[in-house]
Amino acid sequence: MQCVRLRRSLVAAVSLLAMASAALAREPGYGPKTYDRTLEALIAHEDIAMRGGWPKVQGGVTALKPGAEGALVAELKHRLMMSGDLSPETLPGEVYDEAVVAAVKRFQARHGLSELGTVGRLTLKALNVPVEIRLNQLTATLERLKGNGFNFAERYVVVNIPGASVEAVENGLVQKRHLAVVGRPDRPSPVLQTSITAVNLNPYWTVPTSIVKADIIPKMRKDPGFLAKSGMRLLGAENREIDPASVNWTTITSPYFTVRQDPGPLNALGRMRIDMPNAEAVFMHDTPSKSFFRSDIRFNSSGCARVEGVRDLAAWLLEGTEWTLPALEAGIETGERKDIRLKKPVPVAWVYMTGWQDAQGLAQFRDDIYGLDTPQGIVTSTIQPRKPRAKPPVDGGSVRDTVIPIPVPRPSSLTTASAQ
Repeated sequence: MQCVRLRRSLVAAVSLLAMASAALAREPGYGPKTYDRTLEALIAHEDIAMRGGWPKVQGGVTALKPGAEGALVAELKHRLMMSGDLSPETLPGEVYDEAVVAAVKRFQARHGLSELGTVGRLTLKALNVPVEIRLNQLTATLERLKGNGFNFAERYVVVNIPGASVEAVENGLVQKRHLAVVGRPDRPSPVLQTSITAVNLNPYWTVPTSIVKADIIPKMRKDPGFLAKSGMRLLGAENREIDPASVNWTTITSPYFTVRQDPGPLNALGRMRIDMPNAEAVFMHDTPSKSFFRSDIRFNSSGCARVEGVRDLAAWLLEGTEWTLPALEAGIETGERKDIRLKKPVPVAWVYMTGWQDAQGLAQFRDDIYGLDTPQGIVTSTIQPRKPRAKPPVDGGSVRDTVIPIPVPRPSSLTTASAQ
């Protein structure tokens, strides 16, 4: 009987641990505790830097496959141990075994890369980023988080621009996670805070003047039929339609008309737009170019955020109304333009976080795609983390070889990309 009770207690304990772990995994990357957690990551990486950082990995590791053996495998294992992605208790040797595969996947997960378990071009690049740059990313993120005043309401949405991702948060837990495509470096997505007010079905797209000048006019010079093929029309005063053939596309520089794209499968906004009034005139929307979501490099828009599975996000925003996901699907199929107001505006933040620590204590890093982490891109740091004094290893080895474990995530399913 006593053994049965003990077994039941162990089962209950394991169940509680699993529930706690699941809850942590659902905590948002951007929340009220992000600043304090990221400061902890900064301190840990200061310690790594003081011990010499991690070694550079040779390009030959990209040819390694599970089961491979040799010095390059040992080099990769050492690098993964230095960042805590591979346990220092792993059996010594030069074999690309299951433990190495799992460690590479963990590293890829922490850097927003597809979890393939082998080292591709982007993974090699991330492995060879010096710890000093990682420190700069954490410091830059902390500077941006200080006193930003965002309202972490019961429900909110966050777009992390460098992560090209979207989270819908309710009661402190992530309810929806979405991949996104955000602005390319020459047309960056802005950092902002506003509120989502409506969902637009089958929207028109009024092309911004900047895009008319940069894209539409050059394309019309090459192909006079471009507007017709794209479902676009020229509108003048009082929305009167203008014949594209009447425009001298060769010499025009300042448009005297508006370019509007009709609703439909070719529309640049797809079949849905999430309205969030702001001075930057950006928003979240669907897209007909869904192939971009299959890449780990998702910086290809003109500033707005294209959202994979945007209909699911819209259904979440409209919870408590008649507009369930099936109702939204039916509304889209009618082809009619419709604006659906939210019962209550939902706060939304577009943030620029290249380095942070999540709820599981895992240091996360993303590329500084807009170059904002440079000294020119941030204010002078006023953050003063504790700098631990390096202690010599007890075995008399070099300080550089001392492993400082950093917690890492369990593997999860992400979009694959062969470059990883």
